[in-house]
Amino acid sequence: MPENLVPPATGLESWADVDPALHPFDWDEDEEGNLRALVREWVPPVLSGMAGWWQAEHWCERQVDAIIRDRYGDWAQGWNWCYRYGGPIGSWVTGASSVTTPDETVGRVVAALLEWRAWLERTAQRFEELAPPPQASPEDRSWHLERACVRLVTHALDSGAEGGWHGQAARVLRWFLATTGMGRAEAEQAVESAIGGRFESWVYPGRTLIESVGEDLAVGLTGQAPYQDHREREGLEDLHDRC
Repeated sequence: MPENLVPPATGLESWADVDPALHPFDWDEDEEGNLRALVREWVPPVLSGMAGWWQAEHWCERQVDAIIRDRYGDWAQGWNWCYRYGGPIGSWVTGASSVTTPDETVGRVVAALLEWRAWLERTAQRFEELAPPPQASPEDRSWHLERACVRLVTHALDSGAEGGWHGQAARVLRWFLATTGMGRAEAEQAVESAIGGRFESWVYPGRTLIESVGEDLAVGLTGQAPYQDHREREGLEDLHDRC
């Protein structure tokens, strides 16, 4: 089977590469129809199935990925980052199980792309809500960073991710720190130092562990322990808990 000519995906390491504010997404009924028509052409009329090691199905998924990235940009490459492998997507699993009839396959592709975009937009909104004020003191900044870490780890868990969920949590934390002006290498080191192997695949962490990681991240970045008494910030706590 011929392969597509689109370069390999660049990965999802940089928030700038997926930030919805930097990558407009124009979607309406006409665009949905265009995408459906493009994808349909690459759904194989005969599937390989288990006997053929799902070669046709995996090939189809690669072609669809090429179409999506070529049409919308590399930000869209997370469209098939399934929850079973640490991602937030439930509409698509793998080519082996998601490529079926043309109608079903096209429907899953559209749903997965829109699901990915919605998740990115929710993530961007959370970043904005949780960002420390620009002129915050080290102690105030520590409190905001600890709260942000707790809520963003929970954000990853709430996405439905199963195996590898902690990889998504670490990535989201790195993205968040990048939005506060931190360099990529520094953000990676900060998140690695805070998590330190304490999160495990397929294991839902307790609240105490999540808060401990959040405190370690905050202290590591500011040298200050977060406020233990949050009464002054009850309003902000309630806002974040409702989001």
